[in-house]
Amino acid sequence: MSAGAEAREFAQVDAELLARGNTRMVFDLGRITRLLDLLGSPQRAYPSIHLTGTNGKTSTARMIDSLLQAHGLHTGRFISPHMETVRERISVDGEPITPERFVAVYREVAPLAALVDAGADTTLTYFEMTVAMAFATFADAPVDVAVVEVGLGGAEDATNVLEAPVCVLTPIGLDHTEWLGDRVADIADAKSGIIHPGATVVTATQDDEAAEPILRRCAEVGATLAREGAEFGVRERGLAVGGQVLSLQGLGGVYDEVFLPLHGAHQAQNAAVALAAVEAFLGAGRARQLDADVVRDGFARASSPGRLERVRTAPTILLDGAHNPHGVRATVAALGEEFSFRRLVAVVSVLDDKDALAVLGLLEPAVDEIVVTRNSSPRALPAADLAALAAEVFGPERVHTHAAMPDAIEAAVALAEEDADAGISGSGVLVTGSVVTVGDARRLLAR
Repeated sequence: MSAGAEAREFAQVDAELLARGNTRMVFDLGRITRLLDLLGSPQRAYPSIHLTGTNGKTSTARMIDSLLQAHGLHTGRFISPHMETVRERISVDGEPITPERFVAVYREVAPLAALVDAGADTTLTYFEMTVAMAFATFADAPVDVAVVEVGLGGAEDATNVLEAPVCVLTPIGLDHTEWLGDRVADIADAKSGIIHPGATVVTATQDDEAAEPILRRCAEVGATLAREGAEFGVRERGLAVGGQVLSLQGLGGVYDEVFLPLHGAHQAQNAAVALAAVEAFLGAGRARQLDADVVRDGFARASSPGRLERVRTAPTILLDGAHNPHGVRATVAALGEEFSFRRLVAVVSVLDDKDALAVLGLLEPAVDEIVVTRNSSPRALPAADLAALAAEVFGPERVHTHAAMPDAIEAAVALAEEDADAGISGSGVLVTGSVVTVGDARRLLAR
């Protein structure tokens, strides 16, 4: 098949998936279970590490994937959402599957999905289809282990058919309140639903309100719990060119001189969680430590596109997918600690269901001016509405509005370079507010 024909076929499949509604949510595990049963239950062909939480899931999943590969295992990885292409959601051995493979697995799944659709009140969603495609892909590869990130919540998420032997909970806060509840305890209760009998649970440090439902769920199902700050954690961290150097306390001992090519204390925390999850999966603990050199190699190869990712210099342009107050707070802290901008301009677009006012309030002390825009999502907050909120926080004189992303980035670069005293080396642009915002900017800039 020619490259042009392959591209057209992939575009057709992408369009068919999008027609199912990529923002539509239906919480009914019976639907995905019926589809997977028709596919021969591919999710039972390999063990899994299942991740939930409010922030840090994708970065942690990518680190877990890299560590497992360093130990010689063939891996599958499912993440959500994607930045540039839906193929990013389904990776084998760290690489998104090819357009040709994506089309092939869709053609295998689609006829069976039609059977499920015929007997249901509503059709399978975009997310449910990509979950089934990922599990089928991993079984066909085959992989030794799958690293799977939930889409939303946990208990009723389509990925929660895994009953994974290792479950990971990254920090939990308020997000997706329209679906999960407006209390942290409610959200933690939903997310702890991925914990099944006999599982080993690795959790980042949680607020007391989030910790209680997790502890209760572990007790109910007889799960083993490993907690950051008790059984594992970050002992020391120091800044390094291109990232940071860590000393990590794992379940099986201390791992020193670990270089992590990612920025921020939150990524060090993600690294500690990832290490503990891999130790739990591989059976390391008090009696056995993983090979420290293999661990170092795994972390050194880790990446997390769109997480304080530098895509341009002169001026520096950073992309960061922080989309809620918890995430923006971590980004701002990393900026202050690891970058020395004398002038920083933010390009911001958020989705309409996010706490835009809180996001803007956290950004305000860290940036000199802000350019508001609108990303490509149909759920994006209109630029004019975001500008009105930004004016309340920044003052009208510091707010600029450009509805089109290319114009917004161009304007931000000009503003960043406006201060002659700062010089090129002291100016920067931060593009943030949503994974979709970062994806749009990455298509324009990363190549």
